[in-house]
Amino acid sequence: MTDLPTADTDRTAADTALPAPVGTASPSTDHADDPGPSDPIFNPFEPGYLTDPHPQFAELRAHAPVHHSIAELWMLFRHDDVFRLLRDPALSVDDRNADRTDSPRAQLFEEVAGGPIEHRTSILGIDPPDHTRLRRLMSKTFTPAAIEGLRPRIAALVDEALDRIEAAGGGDLVADLAFPLPFDVITEMLGMPETDTHQVRDWSEAIVKTLDPFIDEDAIRASIDADRAMRHHIAGVIEWKRANPGPDLLTALIEVEEDGDRMSSVELLDQVILLFIAGHETTVNLIGTGIAELLGHPDQLQRWLDEPTIAANAVDELLRYVSPVQFSRRITITDVEIDGHTIAEGSFVMACLASANRDESKWGPTAGALDLGRDGAGQHVSFGSGIHYCLGASLAKLEAQEAIGRFIRRFPHARIVLTRRNPIDNGLSVFQQHLDQRQAPYGSDL
Repeated sequence: MTDLPTADTDRTAADTALPAPVGTASPSTDHADDPGPSDPIFNPFEPGYLTDPHPQFAELRAHAPVHHSIAELWMLFRHDDVFRLLRDPALSVDDRNADRTDSPRAQLFEEVAGGPIEHRTSILGIDPPDHTRLRRLMSKTFTPAAIEGLRPRIAALVDEALDRIEAAGGGDLVADLAFPLPFDVITEMLGMPETDTHQVRDWSEAIVKTLDPFIDEDAIRASIDADRAMRHHIAGVIEWKRANPGPDLLTALIEVEEDGDRMSSVELLDQVILLFIAGHETTVNLIGTGIAELLGHPDQLQRWLDEPTIAANAVDELLRYVSPVQFSRRITITDVEIDGHTIAEGSFVMACLASANRDESKWGPTAGALDLGRDGAGQHVSFGSGIHYCLGASLAKLEAQEAIGRFIRRFPHARIVLTRRNPIDNGLSVFQQHLDQRQAPYGSDL
C-alpha cells in the first residue's frame, strides 16, 4: 500500500476518501494481443479462485505473463515485470491520465454521484512533483522512531482485544482484532476525539467498500454519503486542532513545513483521510490471513513460538506468502512495450503482487511454501516498490508483529470453526474467523 500502510494500495485507493473507480481501462488497439482459445485467462469467477488463486497465477506466469484480460485490462504476473512496472518513473498513478471512455464502472460511479468524481490529492494517487513534495512533508512526521515508540501501546491494545476474545470463549478474528487495531492506532496517533471513533469507523468501512471490484448502486451511494460526511467531520477536527494543538500526529501534520512549504487545507484533509482508509486493507488482511495460515502450518507457528527473535522476518514471509493486497495498478502515459506486447497510452496495467511473490524464478522451488526463516523474505513486493513504496510499512509490520505474535502465544491451539469469504479486490478478502481457543488439535477445523 504505496505511500502508506496499505502496501502500495494505490491501485484503487488512489483517491482515498472516495477512490475513483478503476473498473475497465480502454481497449487496446492491438487485438493481436488478445488471448487465443487455448491461452489461460484471468478469471476471478473460476471455481476455487477465492480459496486459492495461486494455481491460476502460476498458469498465467507460465503461459500468459503479460496478459490482456477479457475486462480490457493489461495484467503482469512475473516478478521481474511487476518489479519493473512498480519502479518505472515514466508511469502514472493519477487516474486523470487514464482513458475511461469505455469504462462501465466509471460511468456507474458518475451516474450515482451526479457528475465526475472529484480528484483527490492523496499521495497514493498523484505523480511527481506534487507527490514528491507531499510525501517529503509527511515523512518528516511519520518517522521510524515515532512508529517504534508506539509498540507498548499497540501491545496493550492487542492484549485488551485478546482478553475480550478469551472472556467470550471465542470471537471474530477480524471484527474483534484485525479490523479495530489499525483504526484505533491511527485514531490515537492523530489525537482524534474518542467520542467520534465509532462514527469515523463506520464511514471508513463504507468508503473502503468502493475498493470492491463488484459494487452495486446502493453501496456506491452509501460510500458517497460517507465520504461527504467524513470530509466535513475531519475538516472540523482539523480546525479545532489548529486552535488546540497537542503532542499528536495531526498537530505535527498541520505544523510541518520545509523551506516554508506547508500542505494546503485540502491537501491536509486528503492525507488525514488517507491515513484512515489506506491502512486498513493491508493490515486487516495480513493479521487475519496471517494467523489463519499459521494455524494451518503448525510447524511454522511453533517455530515462531520457539524463536521469538524471528518475528520481523516472519511477518515479511507472511507478507510474501499471503500478499494481503494482490494487485497494484499503474497508468501508461505513452505507448509502452512489455515483452513484445504494445500497451496503449492511457491504459491501466495491473501488477499482480501475489503472483510476483510466489514466482519460482525469484524465490526458487520453495516459492509456494511458507518458511518463516526464509532468507530475503523482505524482498517481497507487498508494499510496492519505488517512489510509491508504502510510507507506513513499518507501522503495518509492527502491528502485525504484535497482533500475530501475541495471538499465537495466547491461543496456540485456536481453531477456525467458520470462515466466510467476501470477494474484494485483493482476491483473498477479509476473513471473518470465529475462534474456539479450546485445546483442540492444530488446524482441526480449517
